[in-house]
Amino acid sequence: MDSKIEVLSTVKVQKSLDIYKIVDSLNRTLKEQDLMFGLALDEEDDETMVFTIYRT
Repeated sequence: MDSKIEVLSTVKVQKSLDIYKIVDSLNRTLKEQDLMFGLALDEEDDETMVFTIYRT
């Protein structure tokens, strides 16, 4: 099984306590369209998060 994940977009946003709820909702709603969303802390700035959109 050969699965390739393509990064479509990456954006840095200000850290927020509830932003994970948006990412979770996007993942649940758009998984049928082969889209996946990720959220991580920026390695260089603890007050910034990195939001990424993937095509699976």
